[in-house]
Parts: sequence; C-alpha cells; structure tokens
Amino acid sequence: MTRPITLCSSQWIDLPLETLAKKARSWGFDGLELSCGGDHFEVDKALESDSYIPQKRDLLEKYQLKCFSISNHLVGQCVCDPIDARHKSILPPRLWGDGEPEGVRQRAAEEMKRTALAAQKLGINTVNGFTGSSIWSRLYFFPPTSQEAVDEGFQDFARRWLPILDTFQACNVRFALEVHPTEIAYDIFTMQRALAAVNNHPSFGINFDPSHLVHQFVNPLIFLAEFADRIFHVHIKDVKIRLDGRSSILASHLAFGNPRRGWDFVSPGHGDLRWDEIIRKLNEINYSGPLSIEWEDSGMEREWGAQDALGLIKKINFEPSNRAFDSVFSEVSKQ
Repeated sequence: MTRPITLCSSQWIDLPLETLAKKARSWGFDGLELSCGGDHFEVDKALESDSYIPQKRDLLEKYQLKCFSISNHLVGQCVCDPIDARHKSILPPRLWGDGEPEGVRQRAAEEMKRTALAAQKLGINTVNGFTGSSIWSRLYFFPPTSQEAVDEGFQDFARRWLPILDTFQACNVRFALEVHPTEIAYDIFTMQRALAAVNNHPSFGINFDPSHLVHQFVNPLIFLAEFADRIFHVHIKDVKIRLDGRSSILASHLAFGNPRRGWDFVSPGHGDLRWDEIIRKLNEINYSGPLSIEWEDSGMEREWGAQDALGLIKKINFEPSNRAFDSVFSEVSKQ
C-alpha cells in the first residue's frame, strides 16, 4: 500500500508546468496534483482541443511523473459565496464577466461541471476544491442568527452543488472538498451537515488537510475516523499555533506570514501536527491514495521547503504491519 507522494502545483502556478515538472522529478516526487491555474491545467482548453490532454500526458511522462488528481479550488469557491470584488482576482475574465453576483455563481457552477468532464478526459477520478458558503460570514451569531438562516445556507449549498455532483457521478469522478474555514464544511459537525444536505451523494467526499483542523482545535484523528469512507485525497501541510495571550485563533486581521498571528501555515514537520499518528490512522482506514504536499510557508524558501517536506513524508510513509509484534513467540513455540 505504498502511497505515491505528489506535489500540489497551486503554489507554483507562476512557473510553466514543464519547469515545475523538471524540478519535481529532480527532487524525487512521484507526481503532480495539477492546479487549474497558469498553464498547469486549463479546463476550457482540455475540452476544446483534442491535442491538449495528450500534450499534458506526454509532458508528465517525459519527467516520469503521474497525475492522480486535479484541483479547482478558486472556481469552486465562487459557486456559493456572496460575490464581491475580491473574487475578481481569483477568476479568469471569462468566468467573472460583468461581475454580477448570481451570474458569477452560475458560471462557476457550470465550470465545475466542465472540470468533471475534463478530469474524465484526463483519465483521473478525483477533483479537489472548495464549495464556498453563503453563511460563513455569519459564523459569530451576532446580530442574532437563527437556525432557519443556517438551514437555508445548507439548502443553498445543496441546490447549487447537487447538479454539479450529479455530473461528477456521471463522469465517474469524485469531488473532494478541502474542509476549511470559509467553506460550507470546516469541522466535523459541519461536514456531517453538508453530507446530509446532499443526501450523502456518492461523489461528495473530502480532501483531508489536517492543517485546517488543528488551528481550530479539531482533532484530525477523530476527523479521519468519523469520515473514513469519504477520504478521497490527502494534502500534507502543517500549521503552527502561536497563541501568546495577545492574538486569537481568528488571526487578528493579520496577513499570512505576520509573526503576530495566533497561527500560521508552515512546511510539514515544522508545526504542531504529529505526522506519525496521521499516517497510522490513514493506514487504519485503508487510505491508499496519494499524499500531496501543499507547500505554504511564508518563512521558508519554497524549493527548500518542498524537498524538506518530501524527505519527511518519505521517512514516515510506512505500511501497516501484517502481523502482531509478539506473534513470533507463538510461531517459535510450534517449531
């Protein structure tokens, strides 16, 4: 059950894909998780050109890399979000259009359906991403927020995402939500509620990234046990909590990388996650998919960080034992 170790390309889309592929191969990665950004993977071109997918495959094969998943987080975010000027910076002009909010949401929804078709054409079965949320801004219940208003948020999610998930199912592709603050699901209870909202749709699961749980004080091991059959993909990213009595887990409106934040993302092995425990739990739930390193560390040069993270995960990407450690004694006694 040796899991492939891949590099998520989202934080590298400033580089041409071939440049990144060459680096990833020289560092020792098994593959790339292709982000729908830059020239890494373009949904419109994948569907409109017969040569686009073969060219991507040839490029990856040139560097002996595989692709097990693609990610389209930014478009997915716009399916349910209350759209404002910030979203213009994360969407291509063809999806932003005139910026009218409902039009943006509808175009984003159609693009997610097209992403499923593109993934099918590429020959992979997992798309990672975000859902957005119409109710995230109501996280703190003041002015008073009724449960009816929260229910409507989950109903809005279901109305917008069920047709998308049906397209995914028809393509034999799964959508893996990165459970994350600002999404419809950000912890165990909200993930349970999101699954119920879409009637436990078989194409709706999880891109497990424990860094988004730990800074909320959610136990990632309990999360894995709760959703063992819905873990479609795994991101490897760490987080460091630095609560010093001045800052809070709400991050104080400080940018990532600011040392005054109460928490920040760091490269794997440099934060508070206990990766040995996570690997053991992944073994326990029989997860055999890729471990995709998502480099996010404002205090570390990214090429050094990618290689350092790869070394760490290679050391602990162990398989479970097929025997109890003390079985040798009974075996010897039978001889």
